[in-house]
Amino acid sequence: MHAALDAVVHGWYVFPLRPGTKRPALHGESACPGTGPCADGHRKWEDRATNDPDRIRAAWSHAPYNVGIATGTSRLVVVDLDVPKDKGSSDAPCGATTFAALCERAGHAVPDTYRTRTASGGEHLYFTAPHGIRLGNTAGTIAPLVDTRAWGGYVVAAGSTTPTGRYEAPYDRLAAPLPSWLQTILQPAPKASEVPSGAVAGQSRRYTDVALANETRNVATAQHGAREATLLRAARALGRFVAWGDLPRHVVEQALQEAGEAAGLSASECRSTLRSALNWSIAHNQVKRGAA
Repeated sequence: MHAALDAVVHGWYVFPLRPGTKRPALHGESACPGTGPCADGHRKWEDRATNDPDRIRAAWSHAPYNVGIATGTSRLVVVDLDVPKDKGSSDAPCGATTFAALCERAGHAVPDTYRTRTASGGEHLYFTAPHGIRLGNTAGTIAPLVDTRAWGGYVVAAGSTTPTGRYEAPYDRLAAPLPSWLQTILQPAPKASEVPSGAVAGQSRRYTDVALANETRNVATAQHGAREATLLRAARALGRFVAWGDLPRHVVEQALQEAGEAAGLSASECRSTLRSALNWSIAHNQVKRGAA
């Protein structure tokens, strides 16, 4: 109960987890009685999370529930830095290490914000979500063993306990705003139907900017094993705008170089791939738009 009330002090919405576990203690849709909060239809844990102290005291008086924080409802984006499942592999980097490397490549220090130590030895970094942006959950999109929780997700709050240990907040502080560079990686690209397709006369500058942003994001979030291929496809796609005079070549090269390095490719790998892919694309798109 104290852990739940502490979370509410931060302005977060909570719901009970089964004692000693990370699973919601609320009934599922198949077992919904259709009464009480669900009288008008089943309400999931995200809809039933609360920041009402009286409701919290009433709920937690029945059992020593663990505490779940509904991240989306609480306007939070939580970065989950996990540890390798194979404890015997000492050379496998943990999520904290890969995230620190990602921050360094982005030119920033690891953000100083509210954080918890998880029962497994990992960390949760809490950030306030930007207004007007609805981010979802990710799994390994940013880097190996780095997940995020936002709308549709939840995290276990400090003060909760499991058989493997206790969730703790080493020091109390406010959650920092989500860094803009991290938001760029996490923010979904516009749907293809929302973007004009093909090379047409009078193509807007906005479309060019959207294409550059989308391809840069695709490269920065590419999974291990697909990073170089994603960079190659992005360079070939943007090379046509260079050929048509809509984008300077150095702008494309700089954006994709930074994105490729953020994804884990070396600087030399990025330069080599970009040079050949852009040269190919420019050579194959040297046609005036509007020509038959």
